[in-house]
Amino acid sequence: MIRSAKHKTAPIIVWFRQDLRLRDNPALLAAHESGRPILPLYILDDKNSGEWKMGGAGRWWLHASLTALSEGLRGKLSFARGGSVKVLKEQVRKNGADVVYWNRCYEPWRIACDTAIEAELKSMGIEGKIFNASVLFEPPTTVKKDGTPYKVFTPFYQKGCLGKGLLPPFPEAAPENPTLFENKVLSLDGLKLLPEKTWYRKMEQHWNPGERGAQERLEEFLDNGLKDYKEGRDFPSRSNVSRLSPHLHFGEISPRQVWHEIRARMVAERCERDGEHFLRELGWREFSYSLLYHFPGLPRTNLQKKFDNFPWRNDKDALKSWQKGQTGYPIVDAGMRELWETGYMHNRVRMIVGSFLVKNLLLHWHHGEDWFWDTLVDADLANNSASWQWIAGCGADAAPFFRIFNPVTQGQKFDPEGVYVRKYVPEIAKLPDKYLHSPWQAPAEVLERAGIKLGQNYPAPIVDLQLSRKRALAAFKGL
Repeated sequence: MIRSAKHKTAPIIVWFRQDLRLRDNPALLAAHESGRPILPLYILDDKNSGEWKMGGAGRWWLHASLTALSEGLRGKLSFARGGSVKVLKEQVRKNGADVVYWNRCYEPWRIACDTAIEAELKSMGIEGKIFNASVLFEPPTTVKKDGTPYKVFTPFYQKGCLGKGLLPPFPEAAPENPTLFENKVLSLDGLKLLPEKTWYRKMEQHWNPGERGAQERLEEFLDNGLKDYKEGRDFPSRSNVSRLSPHLHFGEISPRQVWHEIRARMVAERCERDGEHFLRELGWREFSYSLLYHFPGLPRTNLQKKFDNFPWRNDKDALKSWQKGQTGYPIVDAGMRELWETGYMHNRVRMIVGSFLVKNLLLHWHHGEDWFWDTLVDADLANNSASWQWIAGCGADAAPFFRIFNPVTQGQKFDPEGVYVRKYVPEIAKLPDKYLHSPWQAPAEVLERAGIKLGQNYPAPIVDLQLSRKRALAAFKGL
């Protein structure tokens, strides 16, 4: 009888990671259905993450998201810092817990931690149970018939995901009035996520982190962005992008919620073409997670080994110009400045700035990966690594080596009226559209009327497009 009473009163630890939500949270729901008190816990583990410790922009987002989650849990969310294994063992012993539930993540270091934690808990006689909360279909289930992973997206999406006659399960509701166990370890401020310099204030104007903000963002996209998504998504000044990536990364909304709400709107408003195209983007996210799971070296190791001897250049000045949006190519500079100001960059522009870095400047894709990791609010190891390998041509289903985005023609095609460029590169805003994407081609009198002095208040191009293209093609062909 004593053991039974203890069993009913002992808390279940629900360990939050990249699942900072109440709705459609399998670990939280399973704990609630047990009828026992729940000890919600978040651990900031900078010890095991190594070089993939969260970047500055991500830490700002995490602080705001944890604030929202804590409010949703009536202030009962506990915080801790340190190695996950050690902290969980301490919390189990301190609070008399005999069960730990958590949701799976796919970063290699987290998988290693999960393995170690399961073994430690088992040795202590503690039940540990892991659930899927972050992907539509778990990577081990999306392989080919022979058990090998897909390396090309289309068959992965059509056969690995949807080709098995399965649809993502419907999302579950949030638990109603869960019994929460209070256990103060650290305050949220004790995690020290926010830097002393308040550079993040500018990002607060653009985002609303947290579960409620994620749902509002989805509804805004459904109402104003889904129609015409297929074409409109390529134009950075339009509203045809979801901007859900940071909410998905931190798990403030589940991919199952997004999938099914998109499907419902497709039927209700007869926008199947646009909706299907957006669902493919969710498929790309799944593909990236599959690649990271099956190829854990993805963040640093070329999937195509022939690139191991690629003749990358070492040019710190060019890299700095790229990072600060001072390349002399307006669409590139606009993208890099959008990133610096908002912690985000439009996807079409990400491809343009990525191509410029690795092909026109011939700088290693690791430089781009690292800069994005620190400055993107949606920095995600799977997506970031897979995308940079794609643009560099060394990854799975990669862009062909001869696909080199021309920033002038890309700007003219996708920002023809210069709305995006003028917003982020205001020093050239008075240029006529004809010269906006190539200021160096403007006659002297046009530059003078626009108040532009190339090389002084706006840089001259740091590299010649044609010469750098020829250099890149020669390097790629040399492989």
